[in-house]
Amino acid sequence: MDAITLAGVTKRFGDVVALDDVSLGFGAHLITGLVGRNGAGKSTLLDLAAGRSHVTKGTIRVLGHEPFENRRVLADVCAVTESQPFPARFSVDAVLFGARLLQPRWDRRLADDLVDLFALRRRQTVGKLSRGQRSSLGVVIALASRAPVTILDEPYVGLDAVARRLFYDRLLEEVVAEPRTVIFSSHLIDEIAHLLDHLVLLDRGRVILDAPTDEVRESVVEVSGPRVLVDAYAADLPILARADLGGVSRVTVRGASAHRAAACGLTVRALPLQDVLVALSTPHPGAPVEPIAAVAS
Repeated sequence: MDAITLAGVTKRFGDVVALDDVSLGFGAHLITGLVGRNGAGKSTLLDLAAGRSHVTKGTIRVLGHEPFENRRVLADVCAVTESQPFPARFSVDAVLFGARLLQPRWDRRLADDLVDLFALRRRQTVGKLSRGQRSSLGVVIALASRAPVTILDEPYVGLDAVARRLFYDRLLEEVVAEPRTVIFSSHLIDEIAHLLDHLVLLDRGRVILDAPTDEVRESVVEVSGPRVLVDAYAADLPILARADLGGVSRVTVRGASAHRAAACGLTVRALPLQDVLVALSTPHPGAPVEPIAAVAS
């Protein structure tokens, strides 16, 4: 069952098409990674899901309802971005008080725990917080909201490695304790890969990948060996990247059989998830370009 569905959604800003006929579902109680290059349409999609904007064409439903300016939906959604516009004159406590008023499932005890965890000073004003501290404040709100739909758009900007790890660990704990639908937009793919149940990859406003994370990992591998053997093996496979040096070739392919490649005398290497997504976003010249609704293992 999907918590968020988009059907034929197009979003234009003047002559710019930010989303182009997108049909997509975000599974309930899953953490979905929304990835893609800058300008791919990620933030636009998240703004639509958060009810901050309306579609130009098509339909979007959040928990079964149109989200734009819908109080019923907005009470079930918490969206935190890297540039969250907290009032500069508000103290940390004042921001948290406001969030508590907006989020009916607010867990005050959890919020207090997280404030201590991230060493936030309650009386300090937002204008005097560092970028990392503002991100920590956003993380506190996202987790303590216990919102059925939680949207995280690069929420960790400015956090050091220790703080990011604390955030990831607590996010997993909270999702297990209180299942919710999470959309996590990030450029730190490998760092958050262990969190993600599902992946959606956008490119120039279109969906080019929509599949479970484990399937994505298994679907793209690097095969290397003598060029003649590599060419024979990859003849019928989509080649996403290629490098040749003398008589040796290395190709990144989709839909490979590791067993068959090894039987052909080739070396097969699993790729980090970020490398897989980069390869899918920038296919080798001549490779077919089509949406990947389900990735074959």
